Amino acid sequence: MKHFLDLASLSTSEIEHLLQLAVHLKLEWESGGNRPVLKNQILGMVFQKPSLRTRVSFEVGMKHLGGDAIMLGPQEIGLGKRESIGDVARVLSGYVNGIMARVFAHQHVTELAKYASVPVINGLSDDSHPCQAMADVLTIKERFGSLRGLKVAYIGDGNNVATSLLYAAAHLGMDFSIATPEGYEMPSRVRERGAGIAAHSGTDVIWTTHPEQAVEGAHVIYTDTWVSMGQEEETAARRATFAPYQVNSDLISQAHADAIVLHCLPAHRGDEITDDVADGPHSMIFDQAENRLHAQKAILVKLMAP
Repeated sequence: MKHFLDLASLSTSEIEHLLQLAVHLKLEWESGGNRPVLKNQILGMVFQKPSLRTRVSFEVGMKHLGGDAIMLGPQEIGLGKRESIGDVARVLSGYVNGIMARVFAHQHVTELAKYASVPVINGLSDDSHPCQAMADVLTIKERFGSLRGLKVAYIGDGNNVATSLLYAAAHLGMDFSIATPEGYEMPSRVRERGAGIAAHSGTDVIWTTHPEQAVEGAHVIYTDTWVSMGQEEETAARRATFAPYQVNSDLISQAHADAIVLHCLPAHRGDEITDDVADGPHSMIFDQAENRLHAQKAILVKLMAP
């Protein structure tokens, strides 16, 4: 594994290894600290979008592992505008040991990987959010122990977060159901890739427009904001369309009795999720946020450790 760009392009064994490594690194950290396996290594972090969890978890993760990180915002680089992506990749490869990019167009992160001579990590693109999905499955594993046979239900927009969650669930033996309004479904190519992975692992994928059908018997209920970055002009229309897709106590009552609720954050409370659910006994939202740190340590170690 040279880069970490998209879970659909990885093998099941590679994803399982990353998950096991994340468990190990978290236990190691909680037992007194991680070994400095990335000593003297630097991660260059390229941001086109604002960030809380991605920036802090990668920077702290590098420091825990003995390395360091440098943040490069839109003003410093301007991917493909001030300077070509290929030139940026080749220049950064001479300074840092790895590149993490949080971008709009997925092509930007794949082009960085094409020209970089160091590992490239997709910290988020409009197509996928594989780092988030690794934190998600780590959280689910901590709660239930085993993943195979569980059911994950995603409620809302068929976006980048839903895409990576589908791939992770299918790889790791979890059934996946998704309820989206008409017109907001996952792209057909994503559905085909996800269904292919699920068929190989022997799991089921359900596509529906009915949240109640999606959550029936679900062990995990997942939601995300209805309005992602770059969609602000659609806010009013999306709120009206997605109103029946709110994760609230009524919806949770139709899932498995021990179901947990996940959200990648930031949350728009009162829209896609209610306060009583986000702060209630089923919620593992903040455990999930913390696990971004440990899941991303695993990616860093896998790609950058000598």
